[in-house]
Amino acid sequence: MVAGTNNDIRRAAVESADAGIRLDRILAGHFTDLSRSQLKRLIEQGLVKLDGKPVRDPAFKVRIGQVFTVALPAHTSSAIEPQAMDLNILFEDEHLLVLDKPAGLVVHPAPGNPDRTLVNALIAHCGTSLAGIGGVKRPGIVHRLDKDTSGLMVIAKTDHAHRVLAADFAARRVTRAYQAVVWGVPSPRSDEIAGPIGRNPRDRKTMAVVATGKAATTRYRVLKSFGTAAALIECRLGSGRTHQVRVHLLAKGNPLIGDPVYRGRHIAARLARLPVAARQAAVSLHRQALHAYLLGFRHPATGEYREFKSALPSQIADLLHNLELI
Repeated sequence: MVAGTNNDIRRAAVESADAGIRLDRILAGHFTDLSRSQLKRLIEQGLVKLDGKPVRDPAFKVRIGQVFTVALPAHTSSAIEPQAMDLNILFEDEHLLVLDKPAGLVVHPAPGNPDRTLVNALIAHCGTSLAGIGGVKRPGIVHRLDKDTSGLMVIAKTDHAHRVLAADFAARRVTRAYQAVVWGVPSPRSDEIAGPIGRNPRDRKTMAVVATGKAATTRYRVLKSFGTAAALIECRLGSGRTHQVRVHLLAKGNPLIGDPVYRGRHIAARLARLPVAARQAAVSLHRQALHAYLLGFRHPATGEYREFKSALPSQIADLLHNLELI
């Protein structure tokens, strides 16, 4: 998908996992800031085109390789309101800033989360200079973290910084590492999980390891184990797929503690085997135990390599403290 051009023209390419699905559903999956009803109206108005010709049927079945263009009228994309929030900023200059995102904060507006997002806070912090950088709906955003994943993010404050950082992320020239607390102890203790990730055919709102997905690799190593009940691990990504760490660890049989979506089976039995304090810490987590603790990149203006680290948030640290008692 390419979104947020000056003419507000968006593009959506059909992947193998999407073949045969209705056009309005495919577009809703690509453009999460637009509702399916909005997209249906755009289709019926002739504003969605294939090979330059309007496709006016929302139920049109798409085929692999097709690329649809969506022309958004000016009124379709509403301005994002600045909303001041406390941001934990570790570094800032005229080109970029690095911050530590808390769990529970959505990165950009989307259905169900129209405001009180990181983007709203960034616009309040940076002013109008941020508007439009990287797209009108996601100004400044170079990469994302899930709502309930905490940790380090770099935000671009200029078009040049956005282009350079986006290219470095795409080429895997950025150092990124996560710490996670998982059920069980992965075996072997250090390995690579490889499995293509795409839309879950049983639930299109989630991702899964599927043969028709995009290639994905996650390298992990066990930092500490707590009997056979749980482990603290480090993960480094060889690709950047949606929900990648969560999906790969679920497929491995070691889902993240606290993950409400990719939770695996027998969670009640696993909880019951924990000591009382550890069980209470796990139940009260209310987020997946996943934290982006390391971020390194070359500064887009100076070329200097900068690296940042973030301590585990208190909820995860408390969980680990109680797991130590096993």
